[in-house]
Amino acid sequence: MTVYEKLLPCRSEEYRAFQSKLVPTISKDTILGVRTPDMRKIAKEIKETEEAEAFLKELPHAYYEENLVHFFLIAMIKDFDDCIKQVEIFLPYVDCWPVCDQASPKVFTKNHDRFLPFIKKWLESEHVYTVRFGIRMLMNEFLGEDFRPEYLAWVASVNGGDYYIRMMVAWFFATALAKRYDESIVYIEQRRLAPWIHKKTIQKAIESFRVSDEHKAYLKTMRF
Repeated sequence: MTVYEKLLPCRSEEYRAFQSKLVPTISKDTILGVRTPDMRKIAKEIKETEEAEAFLKELPHAYYEENLVHFFLIAMIKDFDDCIKQVEIFLPYVDCWPVCDQASPKVFTKNHDRFLPFIKKWLESEHVYTVRFGIRMLMNEFLGEDFRPEYLAWVASVNGGDYYIRMMVAWFFATALAKRYDESIVYIEQRRLAPWIHKKTIQKAIESFRVSDEHKAYLKTMRF
């Protein structure tokens, strides 16, 4: 039974209609209407099998859910070299924000030194979702103990007017304001971000439960 055939019994027309509104960049015809827990279950059932190995080679996929299962499989790969290889093969086929945002390979957390050059390369890509994935990985993995102030500059200098890149930059800086306030607040004070991103960053930070009330009050004074 193929991954597509495994997905079919999990379809919901109601969820398909709901999901298509959240993902306007792809055709509704490519959405089956399968919920994330069902897709993760399928990925877990076939991981490390010949079926999974064959499926990872079947690019491009026809359906949105197949892409998600694909990335969920990659995220479970335990060998860094194999995982990063599969990510690089797959990223050019990522065509929407949910596929980009829902997979986070755990092996990357244990290999920051080896992982960082790939992030730097992805930030310079011309492919929207490769850039977005790179920013998200930098946000997830490098705002903690391995943080360096230069990472803020990397993201601030990302080129691209695409909405999904700009939104990710704002998300990154809002998270940085929660985790690395002293280093990141200067980007707001000195208005180093594009106006739209500046406003969206403040909005997201104010909405975040991880930003203190004192910092939120100050950020409100930084609105244009």
